[in-house]
Amino acid sequence: MIVHIDLSCNTHTRTLGEPADTSRAHHPCLWKTAPSKLPADFRKPSAYLWRCDAQGRYSLYSDGATEENYLRGVQAADSSGKVTFTTIFPAAYSGRWPHVHFEVYSSLSEATAAGKISRTSQLALPKDVCSTVYATDRYDGSAQNLAQTSLENDNVFGDDDGVHQLATVTGDVDNGYVAKLNVGV
Repeated sequence: MIVHIDLSCNTHTRTLGEPADTSRAHHPCLWKTAPSKLPADFRKPSAYLWRCDAQGRYSLYSDGATEENYLRGVQAADSSGKVTFTTIFPAAYSGRWPHVHFEVYSSLSEATAAGKISRTSQLALPKDVCSTVYATDRYDGSAQNLAQTSLENDNVFGDDDGVHQLATVTGDVDNGYVAKLNVGV
């Protein structure tokens, strides 16, 4: 089975504790499947998606963000097999290539109960797009961190230089980006 992930991102971020500014989310993130081709126990899949903020912090885990819960979400597929997320472009932090984490579950109940994960992976973002985003004033340090790593030396993407996890990205800084990746489940 193939899951097609469309991840749309913009470069707006927020300060910890501020509510998310959904008015700046230019395009939703879409996760599409072909429901008629799914196994019977996988007819209503769900996805859990998380990423770091523009400063490279993960809510719930990073210093200064352990009491925060943001840039994380679970969505169930609709009748057409589509899931929508709204997000920002993730930072490049020291030692890692820019990426978005995701898990695929057979159902919403499996996802919200931390049940059986059908697939865990990361979506890598292309260097040219990252360089453009990190040239904006919202991503302090990301350009330097990007320059110090590569897909080849990343501890996740280095096995195959990101060939199977590198998204195709369209868009621009002003209007947002759409990243696409086909993922086998």
